[in-house]
Amino acid sequence: MKISKATAVYLLLQAASARFTIENEADNVVLDPSEADQQTFLIELSPGVTQWVTEEEKWELRREGKRFFDITETQDLGSLRVHSRAKSVFPSKCKHQDTVRPLMKDLSKDNIRRRLEKFTSFHTRYYKSDYGRQSSEWLLSEINSIINETGADEAGVYAEPFPHSWPQSSIITTIPGKTNSTVVIGAHQDSINLFLPSILAAPGADDDGSGSMTILEVFRVLLSNKDVLKGQSENTIEFHWYSAEEGGLLGSQAVFSQYERDGRDVKAMLQQDMTGFVQRTLDAGKPESVGVVTDYVDAGLTDFIKKVIEEYCDLPYVETKCGYACSDHASASKAGYPSAFVIESAFEYSNNRIHTTDDVIKHLSFDHMLEHAKMTLGLVYELGFTDFAALATEAVISEEL
Repeated sequence: MKISKATAVYLLLQAASARFTIENEADNVVLDPSEADQQTFLIELSPGVTQWVTEEEKWELRREGKRFFDITETQDLGSLRVHSRAKSVFPSKCKHQDTVRPLMKDLSKDNIRRRLEKFTSFHTRYYKSDYGRQSSEWLLSEINSIINETGADEAGVYAEPFPHSWPQSSIITTIPGKTNSTVVIGAHQDSINLFLPSILAAPGADDDGSGSMTILEVFRVLLSNKDVLKGQSENTIEFHWYSAEEGGLLGSQAVFSQYERDGRDVKAMLQQDMTGFVQRTLDAGKPESVGVVTDYVDAGLTDFIKKVIEEYCDLPYVETKCGYACSDHASASKAGYPSAFVIESAFEYSNNRIHTTDDVIKHLSFDHMLEHAKMTLGLVYELGFTDFAALATEAVISEEL
């Protein structure tokens, strides 16, 4: 594998700080140098702008702050729904405060911390590594424990792996509703150290351990609602934990490619990627807030999320932009599904320790994660119990008048 100058410098620094110790060398992916040099991937850096790159060139682009789709295996994503994309319509206000507010009291920072401590204990969650497989299997077992402990299995709630050609599976959890129309809450489970992904540690506490554990706690609390367990929500609700986001949104592209082929009706998708870091915002003298991404997202869904934040959170929101293909919501958008992205802060103040050995729990705020959990719980309940067909009819009547 060719090593860039930036990587070489980083390795020297790692060695000097004794962070280059590998506890279990057998569990690391070691690519054959000739194979790594020869294999190339087709990436999309902006709509219609593509190029072939090697694995190391992918990581070099990421180190430069550039985001992209790796479309090598998903070049047709979005082509099947191109003629069937209807304008999305969302509620004008929140309507389920009497149910949501009591549920929010059950959200637990201790649960988020406990699970995040375990999730970050894996040497890395790099999607090509055996550690990545192990962390995904642990996550699936934790989800199944929640389902069994709440009795949700008897109500038809289930979780299953979504396998890929690499070791780490994505995970999809389904809460059946009255219809197959679906509301999706997502996060990515993988982590990466961009300087040597196959070797160096990547605890990924914020990116995206924080988002993964935030939505897991929301999933737990949502299952305590009797109407949800009885299948009384208008829409099916799914929680997704994607693999290989760091490699170019590979896991989420695979999932939404399958949904597109199956003709799935996804009414809304929210991505939670990094929910716990606030220090740079405070250091800049700015108020603590949640960042609502406004570029490459569905405007209607994003506007409704702002209303949810105002209704259910103790923090304000700040509008921000993250660019093309910046997280897994972009895969849903590309497939023609309304998607949105809420992050921990304005992008310029987000966590600058990600993709290194220093993305660890001590830098995070669990109070801030709790605000993201409140927003996510409010959104998934409000939209889960929204009759989108009736809403669309009302919108048509209103336009005609």
